[in-house]
Amino acid sequence: MANQDTLDPVAHGTGMPQIAPLPVGGEQFQNLPDRLRAAATECAHKPALIDGEETLSCADICNLMDRTATYLRDKGLQPGDRVASLAGNSADHVVLYLGVLAAGACMVPLPVTAHPTALAEMIRNCSPKFLFADDANLDIAEKLGAPQTLRLASVRPKAQQLPPIEPLGTAPTELFDINYSSGTTGTPKGIQHDCRFRDRQMTRMQKMGFGSGAVSVVSTPLYSNTTLAGLLPVLAYGGTVILMRKFSEQTFLELAERHRVSHILLVPVQYQRLLADPEFDCFDLSAFQVKLSTSAPLPEPLVRDLLKRWPGRLINLYGMTEGGLATILDCGAHPGKLHTVGKASEGTDLRIIGEDGREITDGRVGEIVGRSNTIMTGYRDAPEKTREALWQSPDGGYFMRTGDLGRLDDDGFLVLLDRRKDMIISGGFNIYAADLEQVLLTHPDVAEAAVIAIPSARWGETPLGLVVLKKGATVSTDALLAHANAQLGKTQRLSAIEARDQLPRNAIGKILKRELREAYQNAARAAGS
Repeated sequence: MANQDTLDPVAHGTGMPQIAPLPVGGEQFQNLPDRLRAAATECAHKPALIDGEETLSCADICNLMDRTATYLRDKGLQPGDRVASLAGNSADHVVLYLGVLAAGACMVPLPVTAHPTALAEMIRNCSPKFLFADDANLDIAEKLGAPQTLRLASVRPKAQQLPPIEPLGTAPTELFDINYSSGTTGTPKGIQHDCRFRDRQMTRMQKMGFGSGAVSVVSTPLYSNTTLAGLLPVLAYGGTVILMRKFSEQTFLELAERHRVSHILLVPVQYQRLLADPEFDCFDLSAFQVKLSTSAPLPEPLVRDLLKRWPGRLINLYGMTEGGLATILDCGAHPGKLHTVGKASEGTDLRIIGEDGREITDGRVGEIVGRSNTIMTGYRDAPEKTREALWQSPDGGYFMRTGDLGRLDDDGFLVLLDRRKDMIISGGFNIYAADLEQVLLTHPDVAEAAVIAIPSARWGETPLGLVVLKKGATVSTDALLAHANAQLGKTQRLSAIEARDQLPRNAIGKILKRELREAYQNAARAAGS
């Protein structure tokens, strides 16, 4: 019998390795549009989506989804095609997303914070049939080279004049969406999820309460896997989603109190900013049942403050947009394990490997790898990058490599340590230091550059540039900062630049970033003590 994790090097005729997820016994797959139709039958008039002054019921959402699918098909969209979007959070954006899926196509929400150069590469990589943009991003979208660029606000008025599409049968292995890792250099990686990935993810989230009884605020952008993990199951099972177009502490707290919000998924810096709001304790948050945190480390002092001041369970999740690995920590149930990210979730096989690629089983530190019942199909049109992201176990199974260092304690809880990759997580968004360093090095006066994460009260972490100038150079750090940030996306921008006489290196010439970071981390700890 063939191994469940066999790589097919010619799957779909693209040469892309296809990674098989672990099987789930007794599974009954149902695509998202069909789940929404079932919810509309059971609770037609229940509020499903609230965007400012507009409220759409379950029946409204289903009706708009199916009419949008007809609109897209009439314009020539075929099953398997890709549709890209460059837009912020809005009801129009959600309706487009659902309509694309109902038409049997794949949705590609692009990061609005990425630099136009990176966005153009994403368009080239995914080859969308259409690119839809909201008014704030239309000028940028029209310059990205998509075959057809259309105004997002025009979709609903046209779709409402058309009949609903006849429901399509969708195979579990058909592509659902592509999420991009944003960057300014090299090729941004398109992380492909199939319909089975999303269906299983929704099932897992429903078990944590993100379903028919949930009222949830969505405050992170639609191009984020974190957002989709919280948004889609609430809609699919008949719950209520309140959209925030831009996160602010006061607005979030007001919405949470007014709508009796029960379930949320936020990134740690949002929790940090909310608790720091001087009026936080004045709001009635008693309806909360579950709070999820993901996308960045959740500091233990913040966990204890959340448990003390905010009602409901607090669950810390660790994983990747690529899938393959998921751990879960119910913080209130395990007060002695708050320094960990919990245990492997149901359907996850988690292991630690050493530099030699062999599994570590004695509690030592190594790279975290995992496979699960939710895993990407591969990076789009990047078979070598896909293979580099995999580790093969002695029994032939393929695991996703996280690039993170950690160890398993005696109880099987994962202790997450340093990151092997020079990744900075600012406001829940991943920033790759190598991208920023290459931008700094484009300036003619810069001889050496290193970018590190330093603590930030507002963003959790923020990137700091450290440069060694060429002999005789007189450029100011302010001018360098302006030069670099003009080439970077909004969430990538450097907070500051400092000039150094030299950068510390080891015997083989590698810059010692840990040493660079320590001074800032020690200063932050001293300031907080």
